[in-house]
Amino acid sequence: MSSYGGIDLGGTKIQAAVVDEDNTVIGSARRPTPTSGGPAVVAAEIEQALRDAAKAAEVEPAELAGVGVGSPGVIAEDGTVTSARNLPDWEGSFPLAATLSAALGTEVKVGNDVQVATDAEFKLGAGRLYSSLLGVFWGTGVGGGLILGGQPWTGRGGAGEIGHMVVEMGGARCTCGRRGCMEAYAGRAAMEGHVQRLVGKGSKTDLFKLMKEHGRARLTSGIWARALEHGDKLAQQVLDRAVVALGAGVASAVNLLDVEGVVIGGGLGIRLGHPYAARIEQAMQPHLFNDNRPPHVHVAALGDLGGAIGASLLLRPTA
Repeated sequence: MSSYGGIDLGGTKIQAAVVDEDNTVIGSARRPTPTSGGPAVVAAEIEQALRDAAKAAEVEPAELAGVGVGSPGVIAEDGTVTSARNLPDWEGSFPLAATLSAALGTEVKVGNDVQVATDAEFKLGAGRLYSSLLGVFWGTGVGGGLILGGQPWTGRGGAGEIGHMVVEMGGARCTCGRRGCMEAYAGRAAMEGHVQRLVGKGSKTDLFKLMKEHGRARLTSGIWARALEHGDKLAQQVLDRAVVALGAGVASAVNLLDVEGVVIGGGLGIRLGHPYAARIEQAMQPHLFNDNRPPHVHVAALGDLGGAIGASLLLRPTA
């Protein structure tokens, strides 16, 4: 029986999985995404994460039928990645597929991280009931994936950038350099920057204390969740602001596409779970044009492994 590798490359973590032909995970591993060093360093860490997952599955990387990678940025057909802004020092283009293929000794295909995770939810998870689906992956940034008429919709290669829908004209500065994007309010990286500015003006929070206590270099999804458990008022305030932005942005996408279902995933989406999916659904309602027939909103059913499982499907286009 053939087995396949899958990598979910995120802003804070690299999740690797090895799956069999039935899409059952038989080995997995996770490593933190490097905070500096650029694409070559990130590629080396991806390689090691896949080797760890293959070891857990008791296979050699070269024995895999192939490895799929879900990556941020603009993905060329040859697996070159450009504009992966939520990754450290990723300037210009980098031949990610070719680099990993040479290192691992097997075929490597690269797809957009959020689109492959949306594909996985459509085929195997919370989106199985629908022929049209919007995946909203709330993590370091806010990414979107689309299924229209039962097929992935990638446009000319850059579709699904829901995080850069404008929710406030002339609003907060986004990590992309523009103003008013949904990601400027809801992306984990932008939220961290916002907290730092508020602390600089005298606001109090335990977020950075918790970050140090847990040995993290960034305010990960887990740190946000712990701050909520501690009753941290500033963390709650910043998350409330994010939910308002998510409601407006997701509703605007629904107004354009009229999809049947919305799946909320990503590090924050999965960690905060059903209560926050319900809050996003509620925040969408005032902005929906067709408000008597809203889409169904779900939490990603495949959890943290969904992106890696989806990446493995790149090797099996008919799966």
